Amino acid sequence: MKVLPQPMTTGTGDVLVALERSGRRKARRRSPGGIVVDVVLVVFGVLMVSPLVWLIVQSLTQPEFAFASPPSWIPVPFTLQNFVDVFEYMPFFQQFGNSLLLAVISTAGALLFSVFAAYAFARIDFRGSRILMVVMLSALMVPAQLVIIPIFIMMRQVGLVDTLASLWLPALINVFQIFFLTQYFKTIPRELDEAARIDGAGHFWILFRMLIPLSGPAIAALAILGFEASWNGYFGPLIFLSSPENMTLPLGLVTLQNGFGAAPAVVVFAAITMVVLPLLVVFLAFQRQIVESVASTGLKG
Repeated sequence: MKVLPQPMTTGTGDVLVALERSGRRKARRRSPGGIVVDVVLVVFGVLMVSPLVWLIVQSLTQPEFAFASPPSWIPVPFTLQNFVDVFEYMPFFQQFGNSLLLAVISTAGALLFSVFAAYAFARIDFRGSRILMVVMLSALMVPAQLVIIPIFIMMRQVGLVDTLASLWLPALINVFQIFFLTQYFKTIPRELDEAARIDGAGHFWILFRMLIPLSGPAIAALAILGFEASWNGYFGPLIFLSSPENMTLPLGLVTLQNGFGAAPAVVVFAAITMVVLPLLVVFLAFQRQIVESVASTGLKG
């Protein structure tokens, strides 16, 4: 009796191992085009980071050894005196608190007003809504240098010049955020609203318990952009603020460099480093969340 050879059986583990090895081989095989792209990205990344690294190195170098040619990428001799001198030339903590308070109030207030306005435009059918939206969008075409003149006159009449209120009050109405959230709310099916109304839900329940949670990526992206714009704002504080104790950090840094008794350049670099590093740490800590929020907003909006 002739015995036929039995077919070889392969276990699940062997299949997984083979697939893993195949994936590793494919990962190792990089096309020349991909390698070139990686090299170009690395070069551009180094070029973009090098000014920040040079700034930090100079802020840690003694004044007489700074600005060496060729530039030194190591702080030798090392010193922290430049950071100590920052507090002698400017009220850093006061201006830091002003910038933080202004950014928080402007960002939170603008988002709150924008959410209410966007819900009205997206979910409530009222007469003249389209005309009103067109009028609001046309305001985006007016340069900020022209709008600042009537705003300054209004703030002077109510006695708010040289206060933070003159900056965050106009920032509460953000036309771009209203339009952006309106378009985003329109992508959410209205059938959800009708189902909620059957259960007795009102406008506030629909907005805060349904639309806002579903619009988390869009709101997060607008919050990031709004906070950054307020934190780095210079034109508005330059017009409305004059007292050093009321200034924000961008205006304070310029005053530190060009004002009476201007500080040495290394002290200015130290102040800039103290302003940039906290934001850099926050961005690195929440980089994934920030990128995901912006990416998902672009896909859905």
